[in-house]
Amino acid sequence: MTKEQEGLRYRRTQSVTRAEEIKAFNIKVRYSQPDKPCHKPRDSLFSWSSKFNNFTGFINWAFLLLSIGSVRLLLENFIKYGIRIDPLQWIYVITGFNDGGSGHPAVALILYSFVPITTCLMVEKGLAVKIISNIAGMITHIINLVVLILLPMIVIHVKEGFNLVGASVVTSYYTVLFLKMWSYIQVNLWCRTAHQRKNSMRRSSISFTTLLKSSENTTDTSSEVLGKQEKEIVQYPDNLNFRDMFYFLCAPTLCYELNFPRTGRIRKRFLMKRIFEVVAGTQIILCLIQQYIIPSIINSLIPFSNMDITQTTERLLKLAIPNHLTWLIFFYITFHSYFNLIGELLQFGDRNFYSDWWNANNIDTFWRSWNLPVHRWALRHLYLPIVEMGFSKTMGFLSVFFISAFFHEYMVSVPLKTYKIWAFTGMMGQLPLSTFANYVEKRFGPRWGNIIVWSSLILGQPLCIMMYYHDYVVTHYGESLLEEYGRL
Repeated sequence: MTKEQEGLRYRRTQSVTRAEEIKAFNIKVRYSQPDKPCHKPRDSLFSWSSKFNNFTGFINWAFLLLSIGSVRLLLENFIKYGIRIDPLQWIYVITGFNDGGSGHPAVALILYSFVPITTCLMVEKGLAVKIISNIAGMITHIINLVVLILLPMIVIHVKEGFNLVGASVVTSYYTVLFLKMWSYIQVNLWCRTAHQRKNSMRRSSISFTTLLKSSENTTDTSSEVLGKQEKEIVQYPDNLNFRDMFYFLCAPTLCYELNFPRTGRIRKRFLMKRIFEVVAGTQIILCLIQQYIIPSIINSLIPFSNMDITQTTERLLKLAIPNHLTWLIFFYITFHSYFNLIGELLQFGDRNFYSDWWNANNIDTFWRSWNLPVHRWALRHLYLPIVEMGFSKTMGFLSVFFISAFFHEYMVSVPLKTYKIWAFTGMMGQLPLSTFANYVEKRFGPRWGNIIVWSSLILGQPLCIMMYYHDYVVTHYGESLLEEYGRL
């Protein structure tokens, strides 16, 4: 640096220092005036340059306003419909008394499920001892699974006396049973293949436990501990028994393992809390359905049938709030209270049933987070096997959504005896919605992606309910009922 540059830099430094001194002097002189000045350079709090970020009061205001609006809707509902909550009506619905049904076919179907369960176990035992060939065993398993999933469809459609609640319980139960048996068959196939390969390679070798028994003079404590641990760990084919299978069928998971993680004891206080949550949460859901959801669904029938966009939108928004609240309570009592209740009774160690889906910034993250038992099953038994067979990841992704869409439709259409594809279309529609949500997240930030996820949950479910109710009325009662409602 030359002397001229050093001199120029020095003069600039002096100029800045001098300017600051002048500014400070002017401020001091200004505040010493008798007019008592109270102004200084400041930005408005709503300006980005203010760097103000404490809006806690607005959050309290929003919750208070939401509470006032909810109380108003509560009063409006009571004034218009009165108190519709009647526990006795639910007894009639669950037992099928109001449908004139007899014989309780739902109970009969649930009891019949022991037949495919026993068949699956017997085939696996036959495969383990090589009484049944691999091809014959796999064919038997496939037929057993196909009959398992088709039987409720046929019986509910043909048999009279099925009420909606009973049919929904049956389809949900058979869906879970189908997924569990799929996992049971596939895991035992993996274990059987590994067991046969190990025996063929080590027929002349002596097992670790045999060496422990033959060492009479051994006093090594570590060897005794290892031998005890090996005895406690279940190995194939020792797992092929009714006790092991029914433990898996009752456990809060869809993925079978030979050795599940277990807890040391049952916490009685924890168990009582979960029981209270299940009972109380179920009662709240039933009250919400009777008091809010059923009247809103009935009132949406005529506007939806007439394709009145304005009134249909109003009914959709009116149904969205109680339906979404019901869904949130259902999520909590199912994935937290009930699954933890069953896990505690069975001393099942893995209690990770859900992740923070409420923070999901896109649809993909939501479906991977909100139902972890199903996500683990789809990843372990469908997606990865498809990719390992040489297919693309896109094919595996589409297969997962197709199976999920099928069972969503299965659990809705079969109980209603209204075979539409709205639930199937809604699930497959998650694929383009996921692409759109990913674009919005990248373009406008994760907050907008999260808003899209919440919007699809709040508005998508009531729209699907209104569509199915309309088709149910048309299918089972005809257009005459619509005309009668329209004259009222």
